[in-house]
Amino acid sequence: MNLVELQHQTPLLDALRHCAQRPNTPFYAPGHKRGQGIPSQLSNLLGSQVFRADLPELVELDNLSAPQGPIQAAQELAAQAFGAEQTWFLANGSTSGVIAAIIATCNPGDRIILPRNVHQSAISGLILSGAIPVFVEPEYDPVLDLVHSITPASVAAALTQYPDAKAVLMVYPTYYGVCGDVQAIAQLAHDRNVPLLVDEAHGPHFAFHPELPTAALAAGADLTVQSIHKVLSAMTQAAMLHVQGERVDRDRLTKALQLVQSTSPSYLLLASLDAARQQMATQGQALMTQTLQLADLARTQISQIPGLQVLQPKQAGSPGFAALDRTRLTVTVSDLGLTGFEADEILNEEFGVTAELPSLQHLTFIISLGNTEADIQHLVAALQQLATRSDRNQPRTYPLLRVDSQTKEPTPLLTPYSLLLTPRDAWFAPTETVANAQAVNRISAELVCPYPPGIPVLVPGEAIASEAINYIQQVLAAGGFITGCADASLQTLKVVKEEAGKIRNEKA
Repeated sequence: MNLVELQHQTPLLDALRHCAQRPNTPFYAPGHKRGQGIPSQLSNLLGSQVFRADLPELVELDNLSAPQGPIQAAQELAAQAFGAEQTWFLANGSTSGVIAAIIATCNPGDRIILPRNVHQSAISGLILSGAIPVFVEPEYDPVLDLVHSITPASVAAALTQYPDAKAVLMVYPTYYGVCGDVQAIAQLAHDRNVPLLVDEAHGPHFAFHPELPTAALAAGADLTVQSIHKVLSAMTQAAMLHVQGERVDRDRLTKALQLVQSTSPSYLLLASLDAARQQMATQGQALMTQTLQLADLARTQISQIPGLQVLQPKQAGSPGFAALDRTRLTVTVSDLGLTGFEADEILNEEFGVTAELPSLQHLTFIISLGNTEADIQHLVAALQQLATRSDRNQPRTYPLLRVDSQTKEPTPLLTPYSLLLTPRDAWFAPTETVANAQAVNRISAELVCPYPPGIPVLVPGEAIASEAINYIQQVLAAGGFITGCADASLQTLKVVKEEAGKIRNEKA
């Protein structure tokens, strides 16, 4: 059987179907016993059949921690489809994969180079591993108020300054679909025999169409983590981790995954990964062609609506913006006199259109294989209505920039001001709660970030800048949602007790 024929197979899905359909008297978990004990409200919503397949690690279904049967076969097929040498299924989302990647490559006290606009899962990885972050400022577009990717030059400078770094991590693509120069960054890392880890959560579709940006593995990445549920057809929380080459210790990676994954993974999620892989391996290019056509249609029509701007592929070309995923639509709404949060609320409540990501000036929409032309027309019509009722005479502006004291260039606020403790030391340090005014220049003990996209504004161990507090308050006032802080109103913040911070700095 050749590789094309093999990709039509679904070994894990088949095994789960067999176990779900055979007569069986269960004396094992889960407690609902193949759906017999499910509350009627839940079965009325989801149907009863799905619960027959909600099974534990039966012998026939293999073991995610040490697969030798259908899970192993499904992972091998996924590796072939996505261009990896080895693939691991993740039932705890890309979050578990990013954390495991850091634990697998960094010991306590090791340095890792990564962008300041990483997802909060990377900060969790720093806390759990004890690695020391070398934050690199990503490229910033002050006109669009968008943070892009880290650049080869910034990575080269960090590698020169910290030649003992054990890994480089980058986000590819960003939440807005912006892709950095992953090939150049991979080469820089490999020149020092350092692995490149890629948070490719939003790019699992790249491998299946020539008009999409180059997949990170094809560009030289050593390890990538992909949220198969975000833009493909797996169930929410289902993801994959892929590896190639010898720079990442695979045995250590397997053990790291066992630390952060459940010992009772959902086979519904795992089987959905098998099915999503089969779908993309056998129909991927046709599905992505259709998706690109819908996205191009949306981009063209939305660009013609007065007061709206759409991020365009032609805007790529800078070191931190090498390419754009055309299936991601980022629409600037601030010229309508609305914040992205306000526009999102109107679209959702009045028109039944929900964006993936609202921010202060933008709305970002994901166009995927599940969308239809009717969806696009509904989106365009809703945005047209939004534009006609908005006040374009009073566009919103946001003083979200600071000026670098040396270069005199505007930079985003979401950058580190001073890392005084490692994230791990700060997380475990004695803390106290103080009013915002007293928190300035103190060491943050909290991971505070708007979510989505889950990019931290305050990281444990960093000195708290007044601009960062102002930014978070702006997001809250505009209707945004903040996670990570004990005080949801953000009137107070948790900080490291001053004596604890002094002791740790003296030890360092």
